[in-house]
Amino acid sequence: MKAQSISRRHLTGLLASMALVFGAHAQAQSWPTKPVRIITAASAGSGPDVSLRMIAEQLTKKWGQSVVVDNRPGGNGVVAINAFRGSAADGHDLVHLDSSMLTSNVHLYSKLPYDPQKDFEPIRPTLQTDFFVVVGKDSAYKTIDDVLVDARAKPDSLNYGSWGQGSPGHLGALRLQSTTGAKMQHVAYKEMPQLFAAVATGEVQWALGSMASAGPMEKSGRVRFIGVGAAQASPYYPSAPGMAGSATAKDFVANAWFGLFAPKGSSKALRDKIAADVTQAMAAPEVAERYKTLGYNRFDMKPDEFAQYIQKETQIWGKIINEAKLKLD
Repeated sequence: MKAQSISRRHLTGLLASMALVFGAHAQAQSWPTKPVRIITAASAGSGPDVSLRMIAEQLTKKWGQSVVVDNRPGGNGVVAINAFRGSAADGHDLVHLDSSMLTSNVHLYSKLPYDPQKDFEPIRPTLQTDFFVVVGKDSAYKTIDDVLVDARAKPDSLNYGSWGQGSPGHLGALRLQSTTGAKMQHVAYKEMPQLFAAVATGEVQWALGSMASAGPMEKSGRVRFIGVGAAQASPYYPSAPGMAGSATAKDFVANAWFGLFAPKGSSKALRDKIAADVTQAMAAPEVAERYKTLGYNRFDMKPDEFAQYIQKETQIWGKIINEAKLKLD
């Protein structure tokens, strides 16, 4: 009688679990049932916004429902997150956030009005952009190894610039120092044009910059790219070598990315469907071509892989930021 009772209890649990799974798959198959809103922390007209809108156009065609991009920049992502908070876990509201909002802000601020690990369900990255090591056209540095040899020989004598305390450019340079043991001085500028003008004149020895931020100065001949924060050279600037060939910075990585997230509690089946459809949208020729003009890379991960990647990067940034004793509040 006891064995029969246990068997029935297990059977009831199994049937309940199966009902949840099949229910989630049924929801994913019938979704969306109304327009989908993607709240983005990107400013209107920016590269991440432009690429997201092109993806949204493709999704509108595929899903048969309007996909609306809702720009909510400001507050280092907090404005967008607040607009997203409280959304139903049915996939009709999604949010588009950058890497710092998910991985480094939690270490830079003593208190955040959101929890990157608990408030979102990762879907997939939408773009990634590599950072180049930028020097002035007359700089004696030809490679990243030249910079690091000099920095190690004269600790804290070299200056590097960024577009603000705690900015991705600043954090990327801290990552380089943490990876290699070099020590250099940071100079923060208010705007990117001011920063790269300082690099061009030699006011600072180097900086990190993307194709979008530093590319125009490179094309004008005022600055040079002597490396890229990736293992291999970028197809956009093949003359800037990747770190795999470096003698001193093989493990250095510097980039930024945006990703798409669903409300906490959204089913895996639904997230898998959205991720697959976004991947297909990104493969459209017009989207792929725009990525090239913006200097963006495809950054393909499934939802579970994306979640693991975010967790790993969060741990890495925690170590780097704690080493630097950096806080923004």
